[in-house]
Amino acid sequence: MAKIDVDGLELDYELIGDENAPPLVLTPGGRYPRDTAGVPELGRIFAENGYRVLLWDRPGCGASDIAFTAPTESVMNCEALVGIVRELGLKDIVLVGGSAGSRISLMAASRMPENVKKIAIWWISGGPVSLAGLAWFYCGDQIAAASKGGMEAVVELPSWADQISRNPKIRDILLAQDPDEFIDVMQRWGKAFAYSDESPVPGMSAEDFGKLTMPVLVFRSGKSDMAHTRATSEWVHELLPNSVMKEPPWGDQEWNYVSTFPNDIAKRRGRFERWPLMAPMVLDFLRG
Repeated sequence: MAKIDVDGLELDYELIGDENAPPLVLTPGGRYPRDTAGVPELGRIFAENGYRVLLWDRPGCGASDIAFTAPTESVMNCEALVGIVRELGLKDIVLVGGSAGSRISLMAASRMPENVKKIAIWWISGGPVSLAGLAWFYCGDQIAAASKGGMEAVVELPSWADQISRNPKIRDILLAQDPDEFIDVMQRWGKAFAYSDESPVPGMSAEDFGKLTMPVLVFRSGKSDMAHTRATSEWVHELLPNSVMKEPPWGDQEWNYVSTFPNDIAKRRGRFERWPLMAPMVLDFLRG
């Protein structure tokens, strides 16, 4: 475990693999920490195959700090990714991520395209109903709690329990927020997930996609996946100047299947636990 200051936020991270190997940044989804089942396992496979792998906790995830000054949560996270890459001096990086990790990888790459060699992404969140669900998942319960019981109610939410247990400072940061201002921030952050016919990914414009001229591997979402719709993955593929689309190494019902898994880090269970199955196809792409 290591900590690094990135633009005033203390981020928790780990680097694994040969110090002289090319860098690869692996970003998970949701508000899940870097030690979520499947994430370090996938990272170790990349490290064993010649990469220096950065596993990191995004702001508000795991043991990292959080702030509420960014325009959106995704902007906060992607700017943190750009910042940690800068502070660690990583050059010619590979970005790999799933679900929210795919969105953050794309947004970060659009801010530093000259430093990104390749990208591999899957489970890209999108579609009207899915994005509306994200607005509630990330912001709705925060607004409901703050409106009923102030920030004292917010810190008691299950959605903050893991972060506070890992980084007690999170509780103090939350309690220091003015409830009305916090609700306004959550409303803005929730609005950022609104579906648009202009772009498949909130926070990415057509011009942003155009900046990503490096090779990108996009895994097609399952037809049954209503959280990361197939249409979203296909639209992202169409907008990227130099992308290849592949079928993932699992069946159509994968997301519905893994969504039933218990989230148990100690027992190495969770919805990302099958991510190591991605490794062979991602490595083939990176070597190509």
